[in-house]
Formats: sequence, C-alpha cells, structure tokens
Amino acid sequence: MAKITWRIWFLIIILAFSLIAIFGIPPKALQNGVRIASVESNSTAFRAGLRQGQIITKVNGETIESLDDFTQEIMNKYPSEQKTKTIFQTNELEAIYFSNETPQITVAEISKTNIKTGLDLAGGARALVKAQNKSLTSSEVQDLIDVVSNRLNVYGIADMNILPVSDLAGNNYMLIEIAGATPEDLEELISQQGKFEAKIGNETVFTGGDRDITSVCRNDATCSGIERCFKTQEGGEACKFAFSIYLSEKAAQRHADITDELEVNTTPQGNYLSKKLDLYVDDNFLSDLLISESLKGQVTTQIQISGSGSGKTREEAYDQAELEMRKLQTILITGSLPYKLEIAKLDTISPVLGQQFIKSILFAGIAAILAVAIIVFFRYRNFKSSLALIITSISEVIIILGIASFIDWNLDLPSIAGILATIGTGIDSQIIVLDEARQKEVLSIKQKLKRAFAIILGAYFTALVALLPLLWAGAGLLKGFAITTIIGITTGVLITRPAFTDMIRNIEE
Repeated sequence: MAKITWRIWFLIIILAFSLIAIFGIPPKALQNGVRIASVESNSTAFRAGLRQGQIITKVNGETIESLDDFTQEIMNKYPSEQKTKTIFQTNELEAIYFSNETPQITVAEISKTNIKTGLDLAGGARALVKAQNKSLTSSEVQDLIDVVSNRLNVYGIADMNILPVSDLAGNNYMLIEIAGATPEDLEELISQQGKFEAKIGNETVFTGGDRDITSVCRNDATCSGIERCFKTQEGGEACKFAFSIYLSEKAAQRHADITDELEVNTTPQGNYLSKKLDLYVDDNFLSDLLISESLKGQVTTQIQISGSGSGKTREEAYDQAELEMRKLQTILITGSLPYKLEIAKLDTISPVLGQQFIKSILFAGIAAILAVAIIVFFRYRNFKSSLALIITSISEVIIILGIASFIDWNLDLPSIAGILATIGTGIDSQIIVLDEARQKEVLSIKQKLKRAFAIILGAYFTALVALLPLLWAGAGLLKGFAITTIIGITTGVLITRPAFTDMIRNIEE
C-alpha cells in the first residue's frame, strides 16, 4: 500500500483550504437571491439600511432566486403615485423601504465563487492617469487617489478599483478600473478638474469642498430637484433645477461682507442687489443667481444653487438637468481635484470577450495537461506517474485560485497568463523529477530526487529574480502576471513539488 507522507498530507490540507476559499462555506453556488452591486448614497434605500454586497433573499415575503424575480417584484410596484412600503429581506437585516420611486440600487446575480475577475474578464473601462505638466510623488498620487475615490463614490459607482502604479523610469500614475463603464464615461469623470467658484464681481465668495461647504442637499425633494420645464425660443425644451447648500461660518461671513457694500436695484420682479452671484466650473461660466435685498450684509449659511439642462424633448431636457445637477452637487461636495489630469492610456473591454476567453483558456489548459500526461505515459510507460502529474498540475491551479480568493486579488488576462506559465514551469519541474528518478546511476531513489529538487530550486530563484521587474514594468499593467506567477512557482517549490517527489518515490519503490 502506498505511503501517504506528511508532504502529501500537507498538499491535501492546503487543497481543502483553497477549495473553501474559492467556493465558501456554505458553498455560494447554493445561495439564492440577488447581490446589491451599488446603492445611491444618501438615498431612501441607503437610509433604509441597504448596502453594497448584501444579498436580497426576499421582497415582501416573496423568495427571490434570480434577477427576473427581483425585477418582476419591483416593476409591479414602482414607480407609484403614492408612497408604497416594501420589505427587503437580506442576509444581514430586514430593510423597510417607503417611497413612491424605484429603489436607487443596482443588483446583480450572485457569484458562484469568491474568485474576483478584473476588467479583462468582467468588462468595463481602464484608464492610466497622470497630472498635466507635473511629475507626481508617491504621496501626491495617494492624495489624488483619495480625492478621486471620494468623487466616484459620490456618483455611486460600484466595482471600482483605484491603485497607485509606477513604471521602471520612476514615473507615478493612478490606475482606475470601473466595471461596466465605457471609456467616454470614465474620461468625463476624471478628465475635468472640477474647480467650483461662486463670485460676486471679481471676488470669490466660496469654493467647492468641505472648507467652505458643510452640506449639500441631495436626493431630498424638499431641498433638491427639478423645479420646472419650459419651451425655449429655439423650439427645444429646458428644465431648471435647484438645490440648497450650507456654507461654513467663514464663507457666510465673507458673503455678508461683500454684499454689504452693494446697492439695491428695484425691478418688476422685486428688489435685488446690484450684482449677481456668478457660478463657475473649471473657470467656465455656469449660471448667475439674483441676490435678494434681504441678504444684504446678512450672515446666512443656506444658499440655493440653480441651473438648467436642455434637449430636443422634455424627457431629454429633464434627464440632462438631473445629470448637470448631480455633477454640480458632486463637485461641491468633493471640491476640485488637486491637479489637472491627463489620461495616458484608455482601454475598454467587452464582457463578452472575457467570457469567451475564459472558456477558451479553460479548454486549452485542460487539453494541454492531458496532452502532456499522454506524452509522459508513452515516455515512461507508467500510468501512475501520468496520473500524479495531472493531480499535481491541477492542484497548483486550485491553490493559486484559492490564494487569489483569500486575498481578494482580481484575476485579469495577465494573471491568467501567469497561471498558464505556472502550469508550464510546473510540468517542466515534474519531468525533471521523473527523469532523475529513472536514471540508471547507482544512487538511491532518495538521492536522485534530492538532486532533482536542487535543480528545481535553482530554476525557481532564477524565475523569481526575472519576474520582480515586471511588478513595475508598463506602469504596473503586468503586475497581475508577475504576482500570479510568483504565487504559482512559490506554491510549487514549497507544496506541490515536494508532494510530487514523494508520490514518485512511492511509485518507484
């Protein structure tokens, strides 16, 4: 009977933990419901307790098993003329949603595994961003990431990944990946600095950000929304929006000091100050607001901001007004970006391409392992050796996926290439073990396998040194390949190669 050594037991234990990391306990494939991909911040759904990542299992007592079930339940109730109560049962809590509008959440199918895929496989947009006419330090890049993350979070964007990266020349960049976005969406979100200024004449009253603005009304019909729509002289449609903001004491005092020196003009619409409050975004004029006589010299912390959106139809104008209002609110909340940004590289990836690639690469990997196993069988005339080679190669892939699931590493195309490279180097090492075990020298099987492992160890350190520069090459775009390959070859040297050596020793003895 073959002896199961401690190295083989160690491989079995690591495999078990890897499978748990991949599929979870209980297995995610057995879960029903839909996953909340994103929740509009400060929305009614957010205040009710719904959060990104929660699993909705029931809606009003009805079991939810798929996206179709969820859509059917929601479409039958919203939008509604009257406020309606909906009870969401999630894996964490029971949320009571009371509104006449469709919940501002995005849902998706529950993933069957804990494996996270990058944009190359899931689809979306990726941008490599740098500052215009300025070389950023690593600390400046981190500050930039904090501001951009805040801005994108305000937009309610889910499945977002923002990382600092650098190239071999020492240049620092910001890498932004957003699943489900188009390059146009991503470029519009980050290419504009978003500097907001409110001026009276040539004097700045307040700017965007928490220095001058303490709060911005959003998603509240009492202080934010579309006021009215009307026809334009050109024959199109326009809609006006308005929302309230709350100034800091310093900004409110600045407003009082400037308005105290203005004169009062009498108009058919009422009495207003002689100058308007002009609004600028990125030094471009946005709109102006009349200042009521009652605000002259007064320290007021509440200001109403207004603007408009236009379109060929009323629906188009309404949507444009909502979009402009949301952009302006975001800039007021987050402030301007510290630097004018420039997109060095912009990519888009289709999710369909990713799905096709996964199927192709899975088929190619299985075919490659089986082909090598057949060649090994004909070369060594030993079915057990071929079987041990297949088991070891598959074990390495499972362990790599388990580690990636455990550390929340996103698998992208370079990572998949790293897995394939690991399979290749692993098979090379296993053939070295098989050849050394079959040598006709007057050495014990233990000595032969020890010599084989010395060769494998030398190859490991050579590959490790060669892979380290790839962590920074191409501004980090090859980082997935380097990390996955390093994980794979390290797993081979520490876990699978020793176990395979013991398997061959048992077979040969």
